[in-house]
Amino acid sequence: MEANRIILDMKYARIIEIIAQRLNIKTESAMDVFYTSPLFELIDKGVADMHCRSDQYLAEEIIAEKENNKDGY
Repeated sequence: MEANRIILDMKYARIIEIIAQRLNIKTESAMDVFYTSPLFELIDKGVADMHCRSDQYLAEEIIAEKENNKDGY
């Protein structure tokens, strides 16, 4: 079970890096975006096999989520 957690943590690091690059923000800010995202909870709990989706897809969904929340939706 420990190996699965390590693999998931490595995935999180890749997603955070993509978010940082796309939003042109520091890694620490990207971590905040990622870990406060409602999508993070789904990924972490394995809901609907979200953890099986590509890093790029998940990062884009989190960014879209953030942008939608910024607009008040």
